Amino acid sequence: MARPQQVRGQVKGGPDPLGTPARRAALRLLDAVLRRGEALEAALPMATRALHGGPDRGLAHAIAAETLRRLPDLDALIDSATRQRLPDDAKARFALRIALVQALSLGTPPHAAIATVLPLVDGGPRKLVHGVFGTLIRGEAALPAVPTLPAAVAERWRAAWGEEMVEAAARAIAAPPPIDLSLRDPDWDPIDAPSLAPAHRRVPSGTDIAALPGYDEGAFWVQDLAASLPARLLGHGDGTALDLCAAPGGKTLQLAAAGWRVTAVDASESRAARLRDNRARMALPFDIAIADVLDWQPDAPAPAVLVDAPCSATGIFRRHPDVLHRAHPGVVADMAQVQARILSRAADWVAPGGTLVYATCSLEPAEGEDQLDRLLAARADFTLAPPVAGELPPGIPTTDRGWVRTLPGTLEEAGGCDGFFIARVRRASA
Repeated sequence: MARPQQVRGQVKGGPDPLGTPARRAALRLLDAVLRRGEALEAALPMATRALHGGPDRGLAHAIAAETLRRLPDLDALIDSATRQRLPDDAKARFALRIALVQALSLGTPPHAAIATVLPLVDGGPRKLVHGVFGTLIRGEAALPAVPTLPAAVAERWRAAWGEEMVEAAARAIAAPPPIDLSLRDPDWDPIDAPSLAPAHRRVPSGTDIAALPGYDEGAFWVQDLAASLPARLLGHGDGTALDLCAAPGGKTLQLAAAGWRVTAVDASESRAARLRDNRARMALPFDIAIADVLDWQPDAPAPAVLVDAPCSATGIFRRHPDVLHRAHPGVVADMAQVQARILSRAADWVAPGGTLVYATCSLEPAEGEDQLDRLLAARADFTLAPPVAGELPPGIPTTDRGWVRTLPGTLEEAGGCDGFFIARVRRASA
Protein backbone atom coordinates (compact mmCIF):
# COMPACT_ATOMS: atom_id res chain seq x y z
CA MET A 1 0.00 0.00 0.00
CA ALA A 2 1.41 3.38 -0.99
CA ARG A 3 2.27 5.78 1.81
CA PRO A 4 0.24 9.02 1.91
CA GLN A 5 1.95 12.09 0.49
CA GLN A 6 3.45 14.46 3.04
CA VAL A 7 2.96 18.23 2.57
CA ARG A 8 4.96 20.33 5.03
CA GLY A 9 4.06 18.25 8.02
CA GLN A 10 0.52 17.44 6.97
CA VAL A 11 -0.59 14.04 5.75
CA LYS A 12 -2.58 14.49 2.57
CA GLY A 13 -5.96 12.97 3.18
CA GLY A 14 -5.41 13.04 6.94
CA PRO A 15 -6.84 15.39 9.57
CA ASP A 16 -6.50 19.12 9.04
CA PRO A 17 -3.71 20.86 10.97
CA LEU A 18 -4.65 22.67 14.15
CA GLY A 19 -5.93 26.14 13.26
CA THR A 20 -7.35 25.25 9.85
CA PRO A 21 -10.99 25.91 10.86
CA ALA A 22 -10.15 29.55 11.60
CA ARG A 23 -8.56 29.86 8.14
CA ARG A 24 -11.66 28.31 6.56
CA ALA A 25 -13.74 30.92 8.33
CA ALA A 26 -11.40 33.67 7.09
CA LEU A 27 -11.88 32.35 3.55
CA ARG A 28 -15.66 32.51 3.97
CA LEU A 29 -15.40 36.06 5.24
CA LEU A 30 -13.28 37.17 2.29
CA ASP A 31 -15.64 35.47 -0.13
CA ALA A 32 -18.61 37.24 1.46
CA VAL A 33 -16.95 40.65 1.12
CA LEU A 34 -15.19 40.35 -2.23
CA ARG A 35 -17.61 38.19 -4.17
CA ARG A 36 -20.99 38.95 -2.58
CA GLY A 37 -20.41 42.52 -1.44
CA GLU A 38 -21.36 41.88 2.19
CA ALA A 39 -20.05 43.89 5.11
CA LEU A 40 -17.34 42.06 7.05
CA GLU A 41 -19.08 42.48 10.41
CA ALA A 42 -22.42 41.35 8.97
CA ALA A 43 -20.85 38.23 7.49
CA LEU A 44 -19.00 37.30 10.69
CA PRO A 45 -21.71 35.29 12.52
CA MET A 46 -22.45 32.98 9.59
CA ALA A 47 -18.84 32.60 8.48
CA THR A 48 -17.64 31.63 11.96
CA ARG A 49 -20.61 29.53 13.06
CA ALA A 50 -18.56 26.30 12.98
CA LEU A 51 -15.89 27.69 15.32
CA HIS A 52 -16.14 26.77 18.96
CA GLY A 53 -14.22 29.54 20.69
CA GLY A 54 -13.97 33.31 20.76
CA PRO A 55 -10.22 33.28 20.06
CA ASP A 56 -10.74 31.37 16.80
CA ARG A 57 -13.45 33.80 15.74
CA GLY A 58 -11.15 36.68 16.58
CA LEU A 59 -8.33 35.11 14.56
CA ALA A 60 -10.57 34.57 11.53
CA HIS A 61 -11.69 38.20 11.69
CA ALA A 62 -8.12 39.46 12.11
CA ILE A 63 -6.88 37.46 9.10
CA ALA A 64 -9.73 38.65 6.90
CA ALA A 65 -9.46 42.29 7.99
CA GLU A 66 -5.69 42.39 7.50
CA THR A 67 -6.05 40.74 4.09
CA LEU A 68 -8.50 43.48 3.08
CA ARG A 69 -6.11 46.18 4.33
CA ARG A 70 -3.31 44.71 2.24
CA LEU A 71 -5.18 43.23 -0.72
CA PRO A 72 -3.56 45.14 -3.63
CA ASP A 73 -0.06 44.44 -2.29
CA LEU A 74 -0.80 40.77 -1.60
CA ASP A 75 -2.15 40.35 -5.12
CA ALA A 76 0.89 42.08 -6.58
CA LEU A 77 3.15 39.56 -4.82
CA ILE A 78 1.07 36.62 -6.02
CA ASP A 79 1.07 37.90 -9.61
CA SER A 80 4.85 38.34 -9.51
CA ALA A 81 5.29 34.61 -8.81
CA THR A 82 2.84 33.06 -11.29
CA ARG A 83 3.31 32.59 -15.02
CA GLN A 84 -0.40 32.99 -15.70
CA ARG A 85 -2.50 35.35 -13.60
CA LEU A 86 -4.88 33.59 -11.25
CA PRO A 87 -8.50 34.75 -11.53
CA ASP A 88 -9.55 37.18 -8.81
CA ASP A 89 -12.10 34.72 -7.45
CA ALA A 90 -9.87 31.61 -7.67
CA LYS A 91 -9.67 29.68 -4.42
CA ALA A 92 -5.91 29.38 -4.93
CA ARG A 93 -5.60 33.18 -4.87
CA PHE A 94 -7.70 33.39 -1.71
CA ALA A 95 -5.58 30.72 -0.04
CA LEU A 96 -2.36 32.50 -0.98
CA ARG A 97 -3.67 35.80 0.31
CA ILE A 98 -4.48 34.19 3.66
CA ALA A 99 -1.12 32.41 3.92
CA LEU A 100 0.92 35.44 2.90
CA VAL A 101 -0.83 37.94 5.15
CA GLN A 102 -0.21 35.67 8.11
CA ALA A 103 3.46 35.19 7.35
CA LEU A 104 4.22 38.76 6.24
CA SER A 105 1.97 40.86 8.46
CA LEU A 106 0.56 38.87 11.38
CA GLY A 107 3.72 37.12 12.52
CA THR A 108 2.64 33.53 11.83
CA PRO A 109 5.59 31.18 11.14
CA PRO A 110 5.64 30.42 7.38
CA HIS A 111 5.31 26.65 7.87
CA ALA A 112 2.16 27.14 9.94
CA ALA A 113 0.76 29.74 7.55
CA ILE A 114 0.97 27.40 4.54
CA ALA A 115 0.04 24.18 6.36
CA THR A 116 -3.24 25.65 7.58
CA VAL A 117 -4.34 26.93 4.15
CA LEU A 118 -3.46 23.95 1.97
CA PRO A 119 -6.60 22.10 3.11
CA LEU A 120 -8.61 25.02 1.73
CA VAL A 121 -7.68 23.93 -1.78
CA ASP A 122 -8.22 20.19 -1.40
CA GLY A 123 -9.10 18.87 -4.82
CA GLY A 124 -7.47 21.92 -6.38
CA PRO A 125 -4.00 23.29 -7.19
CA ARG A 126 -2.29 22.55 -3.88
CA LYS A 127 1.12 22.26 -5.54
CA LEU A 128 0.65 25.67 -7.14
CA VAL A 129 -0.29 27.30 -3.84
CA HIS A 130 2.59 25.61 -2.03
CA GLY A 131 5.06 26.50 -4.80
CA VAL A 132 4.07 30.17 -5.10
CA PHE A 133 4.15 30.64 -1.34
CA GLY A 134 7.55 28.94 -1.06
CA THR A 135 8.99 31.02 -3.90
CA LEU A 136 7.89 34.27 -2.28
CA ILE A 137 9.06 33.33 1.21
CA ARG A 138 12.46 32.13 -0.02
CA GLY A 139 12.78 35.35 -1.99
CA GLU A 140 12.18 37.32 1.22
CA ALA A 141 9.01 38.92 -0.07
CA ALA A 142 7.70 41.78 2.04
CA LEU A 143 4.68 44.03 2.21
CA PRO A 144 5.23 47.79 2.05
CA ALA A 145 5.02 49.78 5.27
CA VAL A 146 2.35 51.97 3.67
CA PRO A 147 -0.33 49.86 1.96
CA THR A 148 -1.53 50.47 -1.56
CA LEU A 149 -5.15 51.57 -1.85
CA PRO A 150 -7.40 49.85 -4.39
CA ALA A 151 -6.78 51.64 -7.68
CA ALA A 152 -10.40 52.63 -8.28
CA VAL A 153 -10.72 54.10 -4.78
CA ALA A 154 -7.45 56.02 -5.06
CA GLU A 155 -8.50 57.45 -8.41
CA ARG A 156 -11.90 58.56 -7.10
CA TRP A 157 -10.50 60.17 -3.96
CA ARG A 158 -7.64 61.80 -5.87
CA ALA A 159 -10.18 63.48 -8.15
CA ALA A 160 -12.23 64.69 -5.18
CA TRP A 161 -9.55 65.62 -2.64
CA GLY A 162 -6.09 65.52 -4.22
CA GLU A 163 -2.97 63.43 -3.89
CA GLU A 164 -2.20 64.47 -0.32
CA MET A 165 -5.47 62.97 0.89
CA VAL A 166 -4.81 59.69 -0.95
CA GLU A 167 -1.38 59.40 0.64
CA ALA A 168 -2.85 60.09 4.08
CA ALA A 169 -5.54 57.46 3.51
CA ALA A 170 -2.89 54.88 2.64
CA ARG A 171 -1.04 55.66 5.86
CA ALA A 172 -4.29 55.52 7.83
CA ILE A 173 -5.18 52.00 6.71
CA ALA A 174 -1.80 50.53 7.67
CA ALA A 175 -3.07 49.47 11.12
CA PRO A 176 -6.25 49.50 13.19
CA PRO A 177 -6.76 52.97 14.70
CA PRO A 178 -7.03 53.92 18.38
CA ILE A 179 -10.40 53.72 20.14
CA ASP A 180 -12.29 56.84 21.18
CA LEU A 181 -14.57 57.03 24.20
CA SER A 182 -17.33 59.57 24.79
CA LEU A 183 -17.95 60.33 28.47
CA ARG A 184 -21.41 60.70 29.96
CA ASP A 185 -20.03 63.23 32.45
CA PRO A 186 -17.27 65.52 31.10
CA ASP A 187 -15.82 65.87 34.63
CA TRP A 188 -15.48 62.09 35.19
CA ASP A 189 -11.81 61.17 34.92
CA PRO A 190 -10.66 57.72 36.13
CA ILE A 191 -9.21 56.71 32.74
CA ASP A 192 -5.61 57.80 32.23
CA ALA A 193 -5.68 58.47 28.48
CA PRO A 194 -5.32 61.45 26.13
CA SER A 195 -8.29 63.76 25.67
CA LEU A 196 -8.76 65.53 22.34
CA ALA A 197 -12.04 67.23 23.25
CA PRO A 198 -14.41 67.76 26.18
CA ALA A 199 -15.97 64.47 27.33
CA HIS A 200 -13.47 62.44 25.29
CA ARG A 201 -10.69 59.93 25.89
CA ARG A 202 -8.53 58.02 23.39
CA VAL A 203 -7.20 54.55 24.25
CA PRO A 204 -4.96 52.24 22.19
CA SER A 205 -6.32 49.83 19.61
CA GLY A 206 -7.02 46.44 21.16
CA THR A 207 -7.96 47.83 24.58
CA ASP A 208 -10.42 45.62 26.47
CA ILE A 209 -13.17 48.22 26.73
CA ALA A 210 -15.34 46.21 29.14
CA ALA A 211 -12.41 46.00 31.57
CA LEU A 212 -11.97 49.78 31.85
CA PRO A 213 -13.14 51.51 35.03
CA GLY A 214 -16.63 52.89 34.68
CA TYR A 215 -17.82 50.54 31.94
CA ASP A 216 -20.38 48.68 34.05
CA GLU A 217 -21.60 51.97 35.49
CA GLY A 218 -22.21 53.39 32.02
CA ALA A 219 -19.65 56.16 32.34
CA PHE A 220 -18.69 56.06 28.65
CA TRP A 221 -19.36 54.51 25.27
CA VAL A 222 -17.19 53.83 22.21
CA GLN A 223 -17.54 56.55 19.56
CA ASP A 224 -14.98 57.90 17.11
CA LEU A 225 -14.15 61.55 17.72
CA ALA A 226 -15.46 62.53 14.28
CA ALA A 227 -18.74 60.72 14.97
CA SER A 228 -19.19 62.84 18.11
CA LEU A 229 -19.08 66.12 16.18
CA PRO A 230 -22.68 66.23 14.84
CA ALA A 231 -24.24 66.11 18.31
CA ARG A 232 -21.70 68.62 19.60
CA LEU A 233 -23.11 71.12 17.09
CA LEU A 234 -26.53 70.85 18.71
CA GLY A 235 -25.08 71.70 22.12
CA HIS A 236 -27.08 71.61 25.34
CA GLY A 237 -30.84 71.79 25.30
CA ASP A 238 -34.02 71.09 27.21
CA GLY A 239 -36.38 70.62 24.28
CA THR A 240 -37.19 67.80 21.89
CA ALA A 241 -34.52 66.36 19.61
CA LEU A 242 -35.05 63.83 16.82
CA ASP A 243 -32.12 61.50 16.09
CA LEU A 244 -32.88 59.91 12.73
CA CYS A 245 -31.18 56.68 11.57
CA ALA A 246 -29.92 56.58 15.14
CA ALA A 247 -28.43 53.12 15.77
CA PRO A 248 -26.06 52.12 17.28
CA GLY A 249 -26.82 55.19 19.35
CA GLY A 250 -23.69 57.15 20.22
CA LYS A 251 -25.22 60.44 19.10
CA THR A 252 -28.47 59.62 20.88
CA LEU A 253 -26.52 59.16 24.11
CA GLN A 254 -24.71 62.47 23.57
CA LEU A 255 -27.97 64.34 23.06
CA ALA A 256 -29.60 62.72 26.09
CA ALA A 257 -26.55 63.50 28.24
CA ALA A 258 -26.74 67.11 27.02
CA GLY A 259 -30.29 67.46 28.32
CA TRP A 260 -32.35 66.93 25.16
CA ARG A 261 -35.56 64.88 25.23
CA VAL A 262 -34.60 62.49 22.45
CA THR A 263 -36.60 60.29 20.14
CA ALA A 264 -34.23 57.91 18.35
CA VAL A 265 -35.58 56.51 15.09
CA ASP A 266 -34.10 53.52 13.29
CA ALA A 267 -35.54 51.00 10.84
CA SER A 268 -33.52 47.99 12.06
CA GLU A 269 -34.87 45.98 14.98
CA SER A 270 -31.49 44.28 15.47
CA ARG A 271 -29.62 47.60 15.48
CA ALA A 272 -32.20 49.06 17.83
CA ALA A 273 -31.31 46.29 20.28
CA ARG A 274 -27.95 48.01 20.71
CA LEU A 275 -29.80 51.25 21.38
CA ARG A 276 -31.72 49.56 24.16
CA ASP A 277 -28.58 47.96 25.59
CA ASN A 278 -26.81 51.32 25.61
CA ARG A 279 -29.81 53.03 27.17
CA ALA A 280 -29.85 50.48 29.98
CA ARG A 281 -26.10 50.61 30.64
CA MET A 282 -25.89 54.41 30.52
CA ALA A 283 -29.15 54.98 32.43
CA LEU A 284 -29.95 57.84 30.07
CA PRO A 285 -33.60 58.45 29.14
CA PHE A 286 -34.72 58.53 25.51
CA ASP A 287 -37.49 57.09 23.38
CA ILE A 288 -36.93 54.57 20.58
CA ALA A 289 -39.08 54.29 17.45
CA ILE A 290 -38.53 51.32 15.15
CA ALA A 291 -39.48 52.80 11.80
CA ASP A 292 -38.21 53.77 8.38
CA VAL A 293 -37.80 57.56 8.39
CA LEU A 294 -39.17 57.59 4.84
CA ASP A 295 -42.50 56.37 6.29
CA TRP A 296 -42.38 57.66 9.88
CA GLN A 297 -43.84 61.00 10.97
CA PRO A 298 -43.17 62.83 14.27
CA ASP A 299 -46.06 64.12 16.36
CA ALA A 300 -44.77 67.68 16.01
CA PRO A 301 -41.79 69.58 14.58
CA ALA A 302 -38.72 69.63 16.84
CA PRO A 303 -36.25 72.40 17.66
CA ALA A 304 -33.34 70.00 17.00
CA VAL A 305 -33.08 67.34 14.31
CA LEU A 306 -29.98 65.23 13.70
CA VAL A 307 -29.73 63.19 10.49
CA ASP A 308 -26.80 60.77 10.45
CA ALA A 309 -27.86 59.36 7.10
CA PRO A 310 -27.11 55.83 5.87
CA CYS A 311 -24.24 56.01 3.42
CA SER A 312 -21.44 54.08 1.74
CA ALA A 313 -19.43 54.41 5.01
CA THR A 314 -16.16 54.97 3.17
CA GLY A 315 -15.13 57.32 5.96
CA ILE A 316 -14.73 54.44 8.44
CA PHE A 317 -12.32 52.47 6.24
CA ARG A 318 -9.62 52.51 8.94
CA ARG A 319 -11.77 50.32 11.17
CA HIS A 320 -13.69 48.55 8.40
CA PRO A 321 -11.35 48.03 5.44
CA ASP A 322 -13.99 45.98 3.65
CA VAL A 323 -15.74 49.22 2.59
CA LEU A 324 -12.89 49.94 0.19
CA HIS A 325 -13.80 46.79 -1.74
CA ARG A 326 -17.60 47.10 -1.51
CA ALA A 327 -18.45 50.78 -1.91
CA HIS A 328 -18.21 51.13 -5.67
CA PRO A 329 -19.72 54.15 -7.50
CA GLY A 330 -23.07 52.40 -7.94
CA VAL A 331 -23.41 51.98 -4.18
CA VAL A 332 -22.53 55.64 -3.63
CA ALA A 333 -25.10 56.76 -6.20
CA ASP A 334 -27.83 54.59 -4.70
CA MET A 335 -27.13 55.81 -1.18
CA ALA A 336 -27.07 59.44 -2.34
CA GLN A 337 -30.62 59.06 -3.64
CA VAL A 338 -31.76 57.68 -0.27
CA GLN A 339 -30.01 60.51 1.58
CA ALA A 340 -31.71 63.15 -0.56
CA ARG A 341 -35.14 61.72 0.27
CA ILE A 342 -34.38 61.48 3.99
CA LEU A 343 -32.98 65.00 4.15
CA SER A 344 -35.99 66.42 2.33
CA ARG A 345 -38.39 64.82 4.83
CA ALA A 346 -36.28 65.72 7.85
CA ALA A 347 -36.24 69.39 6.87
CA ASP A 348 -40.02 69.50 7.28
CA TRP A 349 -39.69 68.23 10.86
CA VAL A 350 -37.54 71.15 12.03
CA ALA A 351 -39.55 73.70 13.99
CA PRO A 352 -39.35 77.35 12.86
CA GLY A 353 -36.14 78.77 14.28
CA GLY A 354 -34.86 75.23 14.89
CA THR A 355 -31.63 73.51 13.89
CA LEU A 356 -30.88 70.60 11.57
CA VAL A 357 -27.51 68.83 11.61
CA TYR A 358 -26.80 66.58 8.64
CA ALA A 359 -23.91 64.12 8.71
CA THR A 360 -22.52 61.11 6.88
CA CYS A 361 -19.48 58.95 7.58
CA SER A 362 -18.53 59.13 3.91
CA LEU A 363 -15.60 60.50 1.96
CA GLU A 364 -17.73 60.92 -1.17
CA PRO A 365 -18.89 64.48 -2.07
CA ALA A 366 -22.12 63.01 -3.48
CA GLU A 367 -22.99 61.93 0.07
CA GLY A 368 -22.10 65.22 1.75
CA GLU A 369 -21.40 68.49 0.00
CA ASP A 370 -23.74 67.75 -2.90
CA GLN A 371 -26.60 66.90 -0.54
CA LEU A 372 -26.25 70.17 1.36
CA ASP A 373 -26.10 72.22 -1.83
CA ARG A 374 -29.29 70.52 -3.02
CA LEU A 375 -31.10 71.23 0.25
CA LEU A 376 -30.12 74.90 0.36
CA ALA A 377 -31.11 75.36 -3.29
CA ALA A 378 -34.54 73.83 -2.68
CA ARG A 379 -35.31 75.38 0.73
CA ALA A 380 -34.96 79.14 1.01
CA ASP A 381 -36.09 78.89 4.65
CA PHE A 382 -32.81 77.19 5.64
CA THR A 383 -29.44 78.89 5.99
CA LEU A 384 -26.04 77.48 6.87
CA ALA A 385 -24.97 77.98 10.50
CA PRO A 386 -21.18 77.44 10.64
CA PRO A 387 -19.53 76.29 13.87
CA VAL A 388 -18.44 79.06 16.21
CA ALA A 389 -15.36 79.27 18.41
CA GLY A 390 -15.23 76.55 21.03
CA GLU A 391 -17.79 74.22 19.45
CA LEU A 392 -15.28 71.96 17.70
CA PRO A 393 -12.24 70.19 19.18
CA PRO A 394 -8.83 71.69 18.35
CA GLY A 395 -7.57 70.50 14.98
CA ILE A 396 -11.03 69.91 13.47
CA PRO A 397 -11.35 72.34 10.56
CA THR A 398 -14.34 74.26 9.26
CA THR A 399 -14.31 74.73 5.49
CA ASP A 400 -14.51 78.14 3.82
CA ARG A 401 -18.16 77.44 3.08
CA GLY A 402 -18.98 76.81 6.72
CA TRP A 403 -19.34 73.05 7.12
CA VAL A 404 -17.07 70.39 8.63
CA ARG A 405 -15.18 67.87 6.52
CA THR A 406 -12.76 65.47 8.23
CA LEU A 407 -10.40 63.61 5.91
CA PRO A 408 -7.58 61.11 6.25
CA GLY A 409 -4.83 63.30 7.64
CA THR A 410 -7.08 65.18 10.05
CA LEU A 411 -5.45 64.92 13.51
CA GLU A 412 -3.05 62.36 12.01
CA GLU A 413 -0.30 62.98 14.56
CA ALA A 414 -2.77 62.30 17.38
CA GLY A 415 -4.05 59.07 15.80
CA GLY A 416 -6.46 60.46 13.19
CA CYS A 417 -10.22 60.26 13.01
CA ASP A 418 -12.87 58.89 10.69
CA GLY A 419 -13.94 60.67 7.52
CA PHE A 420 -17.14 62.68 8.07
CA PHE A 421 -19.20 65.40 6.46
CA ILE A 422 -21.17 67.53 8.93
CA ALA A 423 -23.28 70.61 8.26
CA ARG A 424 -25.57 72.64 10.51
CA VAL A 425 -28.44 74.64 9.09
CA ARG A 426 -31.16 76.70 10.76
CA ARG A 427 -34.75 77.18 9.72
CA ALA A 428 -36.12 80.69 9.58
CA SER A 429 -38.50 81.72 12.33
CA ALA A 430 -42.16 81.83 11.39
